[in-house]
Amino acid sequence: MHDSAFHLHMRLDHIGVITIDVPGEKMNTLKAEFVPQIQAVLAEARRDPELVGLVLISGKRDNFIAGADISMIDRCQTADDAEALARQGQEVMAAIAALPFPVVAAIHGACLGGGLELALACDARICSLDDKTRLGLPEVQLGLLPGSGGTQRLPRLIGLQQALPLILTGKQLRAKQALKLGLVDDAVPQSILLETAIARVLKGKKTLRTLPCRDRLLQGPIARQVVFALAKRQTDSKTHGNYPAVARILQVVRTGLEQGSSAGHEAEARAFGQLAMTRESVALRSLFFASTAIKKEAFADAEPRELQHIGVLGGGLMGGGIASVTALNAGLPVRIRDINLSGINHAFQYSWDRLTQRLKRRQIKAAQRQQQMALISGTQDYQGFARRDLVIEAVFEDLALKQQMVAEIESHCQPHTIFASNTSSLPIGDIAAKAQRPENVIGLHFFSPVDKMPLVEVVPHATTSAATLATTVQLARQQGKTAVVVADKPGFYVNRILAPYINEAMRCLLEGEPIEHIDRALVKFGFPVGPLQLLDEVGIDVGSKISPILQQAYGDRFSAPEAVAAILADDRKGRKNGKGFYLYQRARFPMKRKADPSLYTLLGIKPQARQSEGQIATRCVMMMLNEAARCLNEAVIRSARDGDIAAVFGIGFPPFLGGPFRYMDTLGAPEMVNTLNALMQQHGDRFAPCDALMTAVQEQTKFYTSAQI
Repeated sequence: MHDSAFHLHMRLDHIGVITIDVPGEKMNTLKAEFVPQIQAVLAEARRDPELVGLVLISGKRDNFIAGADISMIDRCQTADDAEALARQGQEVMAAIAALPFPVVAAIHGACLGGGLELALACDARICSLDDKTRLGLPEVQLGLLPGSGGTQRLPRLIGLQQALPLILTGKQLRAKQALKLGLVDDAVPQSILLETAIARVLKGKKTLRTLPCRDRLLQGPIARQVVFALAKRQTDSKTHGNYPAVARILQVVRTGLEQGSSAGHEAEARAFGQLAMTRESVALRSLFFASTAIKKEAFADAEPRELQHIGVLGGGLMGGGIASVTALNAGLPVRIRDINLSGINHAFQYSWDRLTQRLKRRQIKAAQRQQQMALISGTQDYQGFARRDLVIEAVFEDLALKQQMVAEIESHCQPHTIFASNTSSLPIGDIAAKAQRPENVIGLHFFSPVDKMPLVEVVPHATTSAATLATTVQLARQQGKTAVVVADKPGFYVNRILAPYINEAMRCLLEGEPIEHIDRALVKFGFPVGPLQLLDEVGIDVGSKISPILQQAYGDRFSAPEAVAAILADDRKGRKNGKGFYLYQRARFPMKRKADPSLYTLLGIKPQARQSEGQIATRCVMMMLNEAARCLNEAVIRSARDGDIAAVFGIGFPPFLGGPFRYMDTLGAPEMVNTLNALMQQHGDRFAPCDALMTAVQEQTKFYTSAQI
């Protein structure tokens, strides 16, 4: 037998402390093979005739149990296999819950999924007040539901109204939030976590906490129906029926409340088994594995250099955001250079606002806000730039200006200083063309808003050194970003697949389709916002700069519809100047934003929905998929996996489809080619299926080989 992950230490006062420490792993995760180990350690404790109770604590520095091992679920071949896994988990939790003496979970760090289900099976939970402590049931984000009793125990512990949002969204709670909801019995400094848990054991086995009167009333049959109906309405409006786990969660929780605990557990295990086999869960799990793998991957055969001081050129929206994630997420001192004082102040404001929000949520104290702001400084010249190890440039999209920035950094900084350009459209090779040390120049393309968008494209040009690439990827990770390395070709990857998608939406508009109708079609398909609203958010002027560059490089399929010029001539830049496709004047309910009717007059069209939402979504998405296949074929991205991660994290491609390549594999190349051919006959040559898809049909291949699935 392997080293056990569970170790019992019997104290002199007859309290057993079980330490959970999975050998050779950074994180504790629950695996099926632990069942006999848990049974053995419980049996060992019970040999003490004077046993008072047990405390469960983690042997890891910063996590309790981060959840179940997802690859174990992936190995299940059938719904019955996955159901059996859930039953096994339920039995272990039931055995802990049925022990005749008190069992207390002492939680420090991540306590998620199966970890929280284990804690819920205990008589009490004490957690540390540490910032790393997080409690939640994130299974829904993998297209699953909690399968070891979580759907049954959580509503009974904290009430239906509190429990449903947690299970339906996978939201993670901090210590104080968990205490307020009654999910934990106490939250204490980590230094006294164990002794607090022991003191709780000595109080003996208590019956289940009584819910507050209001929550008890909400468990009643009539109120309960209202709560479920409301939850269903809210989740439907968010998920548009694209996430089957959501409906099953409501069903399973309801079964437990109406037919009792054992019927609830039965329904939970069965639903878990069925959900594990759904296309959506398979896609969401594949994304989980891909993003975990890409975060560890070495993209270059060189060690990253240690970074101590970062510079940012330009204090605009992007510069301010980049400075913010560098100082606040990576904890590195940042110096911003902007020729205008207002630019520097704007950049400071960006971080101050982010920290103030965290202060209001009581995530940090005022002194911590001051400490973190102290990492950011500004200058109108290059004072203090000599010590910068890496400088990120976020100035206007103008090649001559960017080349000038390279020259200035080379003269004011160290020979090893890396110059990373946040350009969205200019080739990095051109930016480095006049550099004395082109090996230090690289692209680092962020997305707006910088603190919220998880993706960054790292773009080495032909002579970027391996050390520059490794160091830049390392910084992106420190900033909390998922880095995808892409080739130095016009539009890189994300903007290149986004442009034809947005252009197609514009063409639908010119054919008379109403703005809201187009956007709703793509939100129903699974995108977070529609293409026209996205263009308003990004800036119509910014978007318009990318199309000509792509058209010059790749031909007419990238030509923007004529109307874009008319829209720009009318000074419509989108949200930033309050004039775009939508109305921005004092919207009381920003979610219910209305289209600007004067745009139809400007473009000389009479809006009327002629095409169905499905037809519009197919047109826009097919343009994106066809372009993604070309990008892989031209080695703009290194693998289908990178292309999927970048599309989901960079433009919100529907996660439940797993990304463009996994979705194309689901449809199959023949289906893709047939659809594109039909669209080509209706709407023109821009829909011509690319060579990569034609080859895939002839050779009967997929983007993912069976080894990668």
